[in-house]
Amino acid sequence: MLNVTLPLSKDIIRQLHAGDEVLLTGTVYTARDQAHKRLHECLAAKEPLPFELEGQLIYYVGPTPSRPEAVIGAAGPTTSSRMDAFTPELLEKGLAGTIGKGYRSQEVIDSLQKNTAVHFSAYGGAGALLGQCIKSCEVIAYDDLGTEAIRKIYVESFPAVVAYDCYGQNVYPEPYFGEPQ
Repeated sequence: MLNVTLPLSKDIIRQLHAGDEVLLTGTVYTARDQAHKRLHECLAAKEPLPFELEGQLIYYVGPTPSRPEAVIGAAGPTTSSRMDAFTPELLEKGLAGTIGKGYRSQEVIDSLQKNTAVHFSAYGGAGALLGQCIKSCEVIAYDDLGTEAIRKIYVESFPAVVAYDCYGQNVYPEPYFGEPQ
């Protein structure tokens, strides 16, 4: 396992290769479908985003409510392809990468290469365990979206796999040509 400290620099991204297992430590932002739509609307209106994209990761997660003594509830990854329509635009604006599960579109794969970015896959079905790696959590935007609000989280030793690297390589046995799920 490689220990990776966030935020990500282009130099670190260039050292990551499809199949590398990593432990991520640092700040990550959460966002799902509706939050991505709002980020897109902000960019279209030339309004500031709720956080600086440069070097950051977005985790596709909608955490469950936490128990009173916990920072967050279960925090398992959401299907990444649902954000494919928005991802290239965010990568162009400096986003360093994403965390989710499943295939990415060819447009996203091309954008990862063009923008020297990376996509990590988190372990699906392990939301309760992944939630234990989250040490702090704060809603920073779109609170009205509930579980889909944008959160700033701090993770320690968050396990993931480099699913798509900045060289166009991936861990999947064959290309995905279907419609987003």
